[in-house]
Amino acid sequence: MRAVSAADSVSLAIQRTRQFLFTNFSWGTYLKLGLVAIITEGLGSNSRSSSNSFRSSSKIGTLHTDGSIAPPQFQLPQFNLTPLQIAATVAAVLLALILATVIFYLVTRLRFAYFHCLTTNTTEISPGWSIYQSQASRFFWLNLVVGFCFLLLVGLIAIPFAAGFWRLIQESQNGASLDIPLMLSLVLPLIPIILLIAIAAFVSDMILRDWMLPHFALDDASAGEAWSQVWARIQAEKRQFLVYALLRIALPIVAAVGLFILLAIPGLVLGGAFAAAIYGVHSTFADATGASFVVGILLQVFFGVLAAGFAVLAGICLGGPVGTGIREYALIFYGGRYKELGDALYPPSGNTAPQGNTL
Repeated sequence: MRAVSAADSVSLAIQRTRQFLFTNFSWGTYLKLGLVAIITEGLGSNSRSSSNSFRSSSKIGTLHTDGSIAPPQFQLPQFNLTPLQIAATVAAVLLALILATVIFYLVTRLRFAYFHCLTTNTTEISPGWSIYQSQASRFFWLNLVVGFCFLLLVGLIAIPFAAGFWRLIQESQNGASLDIPLMLSLVLPLIPIILLIAIAAFVSDMILRDWMLPHFALDDASAGEAWSQVWARIQAEKRQFLVYALLRIALPIVAAVGLFILLAIPGLVLGGAFAAAIYGVHSTFADATGASFVVGILLQVFFGVLAAGFAVLAGICLGGPVGTGIREYALIFYGGRYKELGDALYPPSGNTAPQGNTL
């Protein structure tokens, strides 16, 4: 397989995605592969943004009897926890960490299984799950080490700000109003730092999943060996790897925007229909009692579950090709620079190898 430029790899990834998902099409297989693609690429886990708005008790200002308005009084929430509550919180955090670690291990195994599917053009998940068990386990521990290093870095960065935030908490506990200038002096410098950490985390994840994982899978390489191979290729083609990284950021965003535009009107119509049905049932059985009340609740639950099912189905049908396309893009770009991967994607005996721009 010849080395293909980062830009030319996009069309090849679309072509391979179409062939992989829609050749000998079967709804069961398509939904299975789409769900795996969403899980492994992280497209199904939308980050929840906490929309905490001011409650009615939070006023713009306090009106005095003389007609003057006092400045707003902002206070941090009070944290008066008993020892039992603290112990329960710690136990819950530890349990959540253990559960998250187990889930991440399973997702790592699934990433290797889907890697096997895409490189061998098979729709079966179980072969790759078994073949790459040891490689996936070592890759999992490598990711944990990298994640721990990021947590350590965040902790070291937070040390200079800890005293200021502790002071804000103490003042809030004593009933004092929030010191806005102090809060801004702490938060504003953190914004570029958080942005840099986010960029570093993305780059690290891209290096691990897009470039080092194939060496773990195909060469049974160690972390050091895989990184040496990747670094040598980056040094040889800095410009192409930079373009790839930029497109790797841009393509999922473009796909998400395109899907939003495509589904905005149908989604609103379908969501409105379900909402109207649920509201109609609720209004009809609002004053019902006994068996009629139970029937009304069951009907509302039915329409709610049906709406959720449609949303999940739409997410898999549309997010699956996007996740698969992203992974195909990574494989094609790096496969032109890593012979074993390129031969797995386009076996030398065939005549289907892409004739991209040689670099």
